Amino acid sequence: MLYKLLRIILYAIITCTVLIVACNIWIVVQTRKQIYSDINSIPENDVGLILGTSKYFSNGSGNLFFRYRIEAAAELFKKNKLKHIIVSGDNHVLEYNEAADMRKALLQQGVPDSCITLDYAGFRTLDSVVRCKKVFGQNKFTIISQEFHNQRALFISNHYDIEAVAYNAKAVPDQLSFTTKVREYFAKFKAVLDIYILHVEPKFLGDPVNVKV
Repeated sequence: MLYKLLRIILYAIITCTVLIVACNIWIVVQTRKQIYSDINSIPENDVGLILGTSKYFSNGSGNLFFRYRIEAAAELFKKNKLKHIIVSGDNHVLEYNEAADMRKALLQQGVPDSCITLDYAGFRTLDSVVRCKKVFGQNKFTIISQEFHNQRALFISNHYDIEAVAYNAKAVPDQLSFTTKVREYFAKFKAVLDIYILHVEPKFLGDPVNVKV
């Protein structure tokens, strides 16, 4: 009896591992032609979408994922690859406001306030991407995050028939990003489940917002 139980558990682990790896490969392969690291080769778009993250790590130190995304977006703007930037982040409690933090950081990088729109309901990558289309009226835009995150965001965009490309922010050193990258393997698997099995929608949509480009 114990042997049969262990065999079932082993088969379940193997099956889950194969599914996770397969989903990751699918997402990477499907989106690789839409991802750019060279600012000179990326197409111009009116609007860019920065995917949110906390300004600080849990230990209080500065979050390089945040810093590098802001620097990448500002670089795109200054090189005339973007005219307007939507910052989409989590603001589920008053004391935590990713979008406001990103706006402040962009202003410090020289991006005019008139060229920034805040999305306070970007609780997840799916929310940020879908809201950019359904709330902010954009069906063609540039996503800005680290490469592993861009892959998942583009996969979601493709499902919703969004004409998106992505620009890779500078990679964070492995010693600071190992846990995040491991978590991303499961996040890509969950993205497939959310779209094709669970049919997950954004937590909030709301009234349309006009983005002045």
